[in-house]
Amino acid sequence: MWLAHPVYESLPYVYATAGIAGMAGSWLLRMPVVSSILLVVGALSLLAGLVLWLRRWDYRTQQAQYNSRSLDEVENA
Repeated sequence: MWLAHPVYESLPYVYATAGIAGMAGSWLLRMPVVSSILLVVGALSLLAGLVLWLRRWDYRTQQAQYNSRSLDEVENA
């Protein structure tokens, strides 16, 4: 599945915002079952946003430190 770059880059923030909104909705509602479901879904969405952001950050950090030249180029230099 292909996503446009701005959409792809905003997904962690969308997930985190949805999670915070779900958890806030859980706190505001007074229906126990719906409130519990919103709390669980909100927490999972917030966790998904955080995990996605951290994995992208780690990947980009690793790529910045990686020497992309092949071993043959390094030996000949």
